[in-house]
Amino acid sequence: MRRRNGFGQKVMATIITAALAMAMFTGCGSEAPAETSDASTGTSTPAPEGEPAPEGEKEVLRVGMECAYAPFNWTQDADTTPDGSIAVPIYDSTFYAYGYDVAVAQMLADEMGMDLEIHKVEWSSIGISMDAGDYDCIIAGMGRTAEREMSYSFTTPYYYRDNCIVVKKDGPYSEVTGLSELFGTGCKVTTQLGTGWIPLLDQIEGAETGMNYETTSECFMAVSNGVADVCIVDLPTAQSALLTNDDLMIITFDEADSFEGDDEMVNVCIATRKDDTELRDRIQAAMDAIGWDDKAAMDELMDKVITQQPAAN
Repeated sequence: MRRRNGFGQKVMATIITAALAMAMFTGCGSEAPAETSDASTGTSTPAPEGEPAPEGEKEVLRVGMECAYAPFNWTQDADTTPDGSIAVPIYDSTFYAYGYDVAVAQMLADEMGMDLEIHKVEWSSIGISMDAGDYDCIIAGMGRTAEREMSYSFTTPYYYRDNCIVVKKDGPYSEVTGLSELFGTGCKVTTQLGTGWIPLLDQIEGAETGMNYETTSECFMAVSNGVADVCIVDLPTAQSALLTNDDLMIITFDEADSFEGDDEMVNVCIATRKDDTELRDRIQAAMDAIGWDDKAAMDELMDKVITQQPAAN
C-alpha cells in the first residue's frame, strides 16, 4: 500500500506541476512577444506595432525596397562593398543590400538610435506590403507624386534627380537632342511599371507604347535587344546601367524641349503609411539633424555608391 500511495503522490505532484506550467504559459500568451534576434542571419522579429522595444533592446527601422534598382539599392553576396562600406543583411535571406537608399537608411537609423532591417520586395507591391505591416517605411528611390500623397505620408526629398532617355548607341535615335525630334517616328518606348514615368510615355507623339517592365534592368535589356527603342528613366539609374551596357547611351533634354510634369519624379522622398505621421516626423527630424538637405552631399554620396555596385547590377 505504501508503494501505491507513494506512486499516487508522485502522479498527483506531476499533474499539479503540469497544470501550473500550463497556467504560466497561458498567462504569457496574453502578453506581447519581445523582439528576438537571430545573429546568424541578422534578422529580427519586431515587437508589435505601436509598442516600444523591450528595455535594453534597440528599436528597429524596418525598410522596404526592391534591392534591384541600382544605384539606389541592389542585392549582393558580400557584407561589404569594394571600398569597405558595410552592406546590410536582407531580412529572411542570406544576401545583403547596398546602394544610395541603404546608405541613407543606415545614417538615419544611427541618428535615431535604431537597428536597420532591410526587406526586399517587388516594386509592384511595395506599398501594399507596407500597408500590410511587413515593414514601416519605403526608402526605394520613390518619387513624391500627387497621386502617391493620397496614400502615403512623405518626408522632404533625400535625393534630387534628373530624368533622361536611354537609346542604342548606334541606333536611329542616337542623335536626338529634344523630345520633339521623337514625334512621328513610331519609336517603341518603355519604362518601369508603377512609376511616375508611365504618364510621360504618351507625350512622345506617334510613339508605339510597348511592354513596360517590373525592373529597370529589364527595360535596358529591351533597348539592347531592339525590343524597345527608347527607355524613360532617371539619370543615376541610367548611369549605373551604362557601366555594364556599353551598347547604350544616355540623352538628356533641354528644359525647353522636354517632358512636361516630370518634376514630380525629381523629388525622391521617404514614405510611411498615411496615418503613421509619428514615424514620418521622427525620420524627418533625423534628416534635419544630419543636414540631409544638401544637394551637393547627396550627389557626392550617389557618385560614390555608383562605383561600388557589383557587375551583375
